[in-house]
Amino acid sequence: MGRAFEYRKAAKMKRWGTMSKVFPKLGKLITMSAKDGGQDPEMNPKLRTAILNAKAQNMPKDNIEAAIKRASGKDVADIKEVHYEAKGPHGVQLVIECATDNNTRTVANVKAILVRNKAELLTSGSLDFMFTRKSVFTFDKRDDMDLEELELELIDFGLDEIEEDVEAQENGEDKAIVRVYGAFTAFGELGHALEDRGIEVTKATLERIPNSPIELDEKYMSEIETLIEKLEDDEDVQVVYTNLA
Repeated sequence: MGRAFEYRKAAKMKRWGTMSKVFPKLGKLITMSAKDGGQDPEMNPKLRTAILNAKAQNMPKDNIEAAIKRASGKDVADIKEVHYEAKGPHGVQLVIECATDNNTRTVANVKAILVRNKAELLTSGSLDFMFTRKSVFTFDKRDDMDLEELELELIDFGLDEIEEDVEAQENGEDKAIVRVYGAFTAFGELGHALEDRGIEVTKATLERIPNSPIELDEKYMSEIETLIEKLEDDEDVQVVYTNLA
C-alpha cells in the first residue's frame, strides 16, 4: 500500500539533525487547529490529532501548550492549509501540503525549489485522479493482538485495510507496528473505535495514497530524495506525497 514518501529512519534523523525545523511545523498545525476549533482537545478532534502527532515526534509538553495558547493571541497569524501539485523527474508526481500565513511567499518558494530540481508546478487539480485520500492510523502491535479479529471489528467503522509492518528503532532493534487504512470520511469514527478498544495510536493522519504507484530504479532515487528534502526544508511545507510504490 502506498503512503507518504518515507525514508529510512536513520536518513531522516541525519537530515533533520535536530528538531529545530520539525517543532515549529508541528506547532503551526497545533495553533491553526486550536484557532479553528477551540483549545479543548476533547472537543476539537483536529487539535487532538495534532497534539498526538506532536507527541509522537517527542515535542515537549511546554511547546505544545505554548502553541495552543498562541491561538488566542491578538497578533496570531491567519494560517491556512494549502497544497500544490507538481511533476518531478522520471515520472514522479508530487502533492505538497503546506500551512502558511502568506500564500504568495509559499508558492514562490515551492516553485523555485521545483525548478532548481528539474520539476515543475502543475495546475491545481491536475493530480486529483492519481491519489485517494485515506484516514491512516499507526500504533504498536501488542503480543496479544489478533489483527484478523480487529479487522472484522473495524469494518463497520470505515476500515479499508489493515497491515503489519516493521519499523527500525534508533537502538538498531525492529518494532512491529500496525497501520489501519480507512475512508477519508471515517477519520473520526475509526479513531474513536481504536480508542474504545484501548489502542494507543502513535500517529493519525489524512494521507494521499497513489492509485497507480510506480517503481523507480535505484539510480534515480537520490535525485528524487534531494527534491523532497529541499521541499521539506521549507518552513511552510508540512508533508510531501508521491506516486512512488
